[in-house]
Amino acid sequence: MHFVMGGIAMSHFILFLAILHSILAVAPGDNSRDSNLLLRIKSELVDPSGVLNNWSPTAHICTWNGLQCSNDQMHIISLNLSGSGLSGPIPHELWNLTSIQTLDLSSNSFIGSLPPELGQLQNLEALLLYSNFLSGEIPEEIGALKNMRVLRVGDNFISGVIPPSIGNLTELRVLALAYCQLNGSIPIEIGILKHLQSLDLQNNSLSGLIPEEIRGCKELVNFAVSNNKLEGDIPLLGSLESLQILNLANNSLSGSIPTALSQLRNLKYLNLLGNRLSGAIPSELNQLVQLEMLDFSMNNLSGSIQLLSTQLKNLAALVLSDNALTGNIPSNFCLGSSSNLRQLLLARNKLSGQFPLAVLSCSSLQQLDLSENHFGGELPTSLDKLGNLTDLVLNNNNFTGTLLPEIGNLSSLENLFLFDNMITGGIPVEIGKLQRLKAIYLYDNQMSGPIPSELTNCSSLTAIDFFGNHFSGSIPATIGKLKNLVVLQLRQNDLSGPIPPSLGYCRSLQLLALADNKLSGTLPPTFRFISQLSTITLYNNSFQGPLPQSLFLLKNLKKINFSHNRFSGTIFPLSGSSYLIAMDLTNNSFSGSIPSRLSMCTNLTRLRLAHNQLTGTLPSEFGQLTQLNFLDLSFNNFTDEIPPHLSSCKKLEHFLVNNNQFTGAIPPWLGSLQELGELDFSCNNFHGTVPANLGNCSKLLKLSLHDNSLSSIIPEEIGNLSSLNVLNLQKNNFTGSIPSTIQNCKKLYELRLSENLLSGLIPYELGELTELQVILDLSRNLFSGEIPSSLGNLMKLERLNLSFNQLQGKVPTSLGKLTSLHMLNLSNNHLEGQIPSTFSGFPRSSFLGNDQKLCGPPLASCEESDVQRVKRLSRTAATGITVAIVLTSSAICLIMIYIMLRIWCKWRKVSISNSDGSGGKEEDKWGFGNEKKMVGEYWKVNSVALVPSETAEMKKQKGASCYTTSK
Repeated sequence: MHFVMGGIAMSHFILFLAILHSILAVAPGDNSRDSNLLLRIKSELVDPSGVLNNWSPTAHICTWNGLQCSNDQMHIISLNLSGSGLSGPIPHELWNLTSIQTLDLSSNSFIGSLPPELGQLQNLEALLLYSNFLSGEIPEEIGALKNMRVLRVGDNFISGVIPPSIGNLTELRVLALAYCQLNGSIPIEIGILKHLQSLDLQNNSLSGLIPEEIRGCKELVNFAVSNNKLEGDIPLLGSLESLQILNLANNSLSGSIPTALSQLRNLKYLNLLGNRLSGAIPSELNQLVQLEMLDFSMNNLSGSIQLLSTQLKNLAALVLSDNALTGNIPSNFCLGSSSNLRQLLLARNKLSGQFPLAVLSCSSLQQLDLSENHFGGELPTSLDKLGNLTDLVLNNNNFTGTLLPEIGNLSSLENLFLFDNMITGGIPVEIGKLQRLKAIYLYDNQMSGPIPSELTNCSSLTAIDFFGNHFSGSIPATIGKLKNLVVLQLRQNDLSGPIPPSLGYCRSLQLLALADNKLSGTLPPTFRFISQLSTITLYNNSFQGPLPQSLFLLKNLKKINFSHNRFSGTIFPLSGSSYLIAMDLTNNSFSGSIPSRLSMCTNLTRLRLAHNQLTGTLPSEFGQLTQLNFLDLSFNNFTDEIPPHLSSCKKLEHFLVNNNQFTGAIPPWLGSLQELGELDFSCNNFHGTVPANLGNCSKLLKLSLHDNSLSSIIPEEIGNLSSLNVLNLQKNNFTGSIPSTIQNCKKLYELRLSENLLSGLIPYELGELTELQVILDLSRNLFSGEIPSSLGNLMKLERLNLSFNQLQGKVPTSLGKLTSLHMLNLSNNHLEGQIPSTFSGFPRSSFLGNDQKLCGPPLASCEESDVQRVKRLSRTAATGITVAIVLTSSAICLIMIYIMLRIWCKWRKVSISNSDGSGGKEEDKWGFGNEKKMVGEYWKVNSVALVPSETAEMKKQKGASCYTTSK
């Protein structure tokens, strides 16, 4: 009895202890293993939102946020902290919660990798770690989770291959590894997963073939592997009868579309875009009666369209753009109200014929895109049957005719794209009925007439683009009613008159393009209200007058082009925006100085102020424009030196200051502008030398320094400019010879060195500049020696000018090979010999002034020249002989006279002494008479000898030659 009573008491005591233990196990202040693990996990996480604040020993563990306990509250079976803003590495203690079945840490900022210890969670059924910053590889140990049904770890930085052990997860229903950096191939072991319903491997770098074993996933509903590098043929997937979504887009799959896809009778979504598929679209696909979306765009498919909305009754979207499909749309494509088709996109194919009337039966159609095909003819008047149409995209075809008034009946229309066709006529006034119209693009057609004011009734309009038509008249005065207008593109039409002031009330306007019209007048002051305006182009019009000061208030301007107008006054109103990227005011009448405020536009890349009347100096603050790559200040009246602060503009590619009044030396710091491609400092007052540093500008294509007062030698460093196309140094005071290093400028096609003081030989190395084409001009220098025969290598040369130098010798026969020459000038040198026969077509003036030593057409033939030379020599010799005879005779006569006078004197003395008067008179008469005659003859002959008729004629010709030269 006592033994029985003792046994009962003992059993009660044991039961009491058991109850007490269970109570203590879940009592506040629990110190169980899971509690300790979770508290350590909390301590290692960054929790800015305080989601884990109630994870405390003082609270019941099963009440902690995100936790779910088993029914007996003995174990943690679920931890869901999705989207809690947590960050940091996933604590390793987490992998010791072996009783957990669901772990959801998705949409946080966890980092680190998945450790092999993950395989310890044998009870895990769902692991959701997507949308974090996890990295590393998927551990092979994941194959130990035999109870896993859902594995979603996509949208991370996980890399490596998909482990084959994934095939051990035989209970897996969902495998989502999309948006990672996985590579390798899809493991064939996936085919073992008989219960897999969703396989999402999109946006990785998977390669290889799609395994045929995928057909083993009989319950697969969703198969998405888009945006990878998969290749080969599409496998035969007809056995996947449960498949509803097949997304193979953006891979490198090839071959034809398998007809076996027609067996997927439950398929709703089929996307094969962006592959290399070819061949025809199988007509058997019309059997996919459940299909709602089909996209075969961006492939190489050919043949005609055989898919019919009449059979694919649930099809809502058919996208076949960017292929090589031909023909037209079948006439039985749609059958009225039974069609659910809302999107038909056939852009960029080779479809042809008239507008496909079959689509007019697709009454549910909302988007129709037939752009960039070969459709032609007129638009049908029954186009308004598509009453639900929101987007009509017919651009880049050959449609003709006019825009019909029926367009106004498409009351749901939001976007009308008809650009780049051959549509004529005007815009129907019925366009004003389209209250939902947001964008109308009619550019590059042949439309004409006025822009109807009714268009401004389309109050939803955000974009108007009528570029490249023949619209005339004025801009509608009521344009200001379009409060939502963002883009107004009216460039290249025949619009006239002023800009309506109401345009200033289009306060949402960001782009205003009115260039290439006949607009005139001044800019309205209401422009100040267009505060969102970022781009304004008004070039090639007749606008005039000063700019409104209120333009300074347009703080968002980025691009301004007012070039080729008649604006005047200061440019200061355009300097209000610090966001300015490009400004072009070329060819106006702006005056005054450049506002230094422009230096605040630190993003300015292009500044073109050429052909104005601007004065003053360049602001030194321009050195702050470090993004500037195009600076054109040419044809103004700027003075003083180029400020050294511009050396900070390291991105400068075009630097043009020609035709101003700049002074000083060419700045040496130009050599530090490594991006410089065009440098034009011509027609100024620069002096001094060309800095050798310019040779550092290795990208320079054009160097023009002509019409200055530069002196000294051309630096040898010019040969470092191996990319140079144009070199123009003419009309300076350069001395010395052409540096031989110029042979390194292999890409030169224009070389002008005329009107300097260059001397020495023409370098033989010039013949290596075989790209010279436009001109080689070395005229009006002091070059001597012979013309180098190497110039005959310049086969592309069109103009050669070596005139007014001191060149000698013969014209090299090699120059005769220059068959591209159409201008040649070798005049005013000391050349001789025969002119190459290929030069016979050039005018005589090309060869004159060479001491009459050149011969051959167009000058006299060399034989005639030799005869004339002999004749000239004969006449000269005869004249010399005549002169010699005359002089000798005169000398003899003088001697005879002298002798006779001596005799006479002696005789006279004798005669006087004999007093014989009569004989003396007669002899005196004869003697003096003869002497006068002889003296007269002497002077006559002497005058002929000193001024021969031949020499006088030569002097006359020389005077004419000098006159020609002066001209």
